[in-house]
Amino acid sequence: MRSLLALAAALVLAVAGAGCSGSRAPTAPSSTASHTDTILTRIAFGSCNDQARPQPLWGPIRSTRPDLWVWLGDNVYADTENMRVMDSIYAAQKQQPGYRALRRETRVVGTWDDHDYGANDAGRSYPKRDSSQQRFLDFFDVPDDDPRRQREGVYSAHTFGPPGRRVKVILLDTRYHRDPITRDPISEQRYYPNATGDILGAEQWTWLERELRASEAQIHLIGTSIQAVSSQHPWEKWANFPQARQRLFDVIRESGAPGVVLLSGDRHKAELSRHDEAIGYPLYDFTASGLTHSVSPEQEPNRHRVGSYVTSLNFGLITIDWDADPVTLRLEIRGEDNEARFTRTVRLSDLSPAVPSGRAGR
Repeated sequence: MRSLLALAAALVLAVAGAGCSGSRAPTAPSSTASHTDTILTRIAFGSCNDQARPQPLWGPIRSTRPDLWVWLGDNVYADTENMRVMDSIYAAQKQQPGYRALRRETRVVGTWDDHDYGANDAGRSYPKRDSSQQRFLDFFDVPDDDPRRQREGVYSAHTFGPPGRRVKVILLDTRYHRDPITRDPISEQRYYPNATGDILGAEQWTWLERELRASEAQIHLIGTSIQAVSSQHPWEKWANFPQARQRLFDVIRESGAPGVVLLSGDRHKAELSRHDEAIGYPLYDFTASGLTHSVSPEQEPNRHRVGSYVTSLNFGLITIDWDADPVTLRLEIRGEDNEARFTRTVRLSDLSPAVPSGRAGR
């Protein structure tokens, strides 16, 4: 049963309906959820899961025995402003047998993208964003007293493992505060870049800076839903907001955080992108997308792509070898047969800032 405070908040949301949804008072940034007794060695993740289609990947995902499953967005397809419809869609996905079995075995965290947010390619103008947020949090069984029940946006951070084997998973909200983008009817680019537009919003930027600077983790996995490194394709991406994209890189670099790897989805294809100039050491953007549907195999340009390009149904798997010297991260894209479609091993020592300045607690 919800607390009286949560019930009151829900009544306010119900009265607000589709009206202005930015009326909640800002709240103090929350502390990170900490699970120091859980050492992560296998992290699986994916995106683009249509609840109305067959879902053949839960078996292969479960067989990898992940310590953590991370949703990267489009966890369901609920393009609607009808919250009863959204409730039924989430309920159906929660009862899907393969996913229900995974939830019994594995810790689950996640963020959203546009289709589970509520509208294709939507940003802050989506009128039901507050109500949609509560449905999203219900899907993840987020407690009533969790700060995400009151804050504007679903962003969150989760720390796993003891000192020396610590992983911090930072999940951004790229929808709730995102400024508008304008469709370009002439060029091959789907949208005009919004040169000064923002994605995260002031409070989330402050939160992200603090989560990175205060962290004592050796590995930082940042989930961003849309790709941040790949910049040439015509669809949604951080490069549509060049000032915000540069700010993301600057925040990571200036924090001095080691072991940063971006996780993304959205594209209905999988690939690994690498940017060597963004943050002072190689920045990998690991994209896994297409749990239930993918796109044609035609390749698109990506000057940052590393290795092959996967267009069949897929999920991502990161395996950390804490006992190796140096510690390694094996990045894999796997398919319906649980065979690797793509593999790359990265040494954690290669993901270290030259000068780790500005680090708290070090």
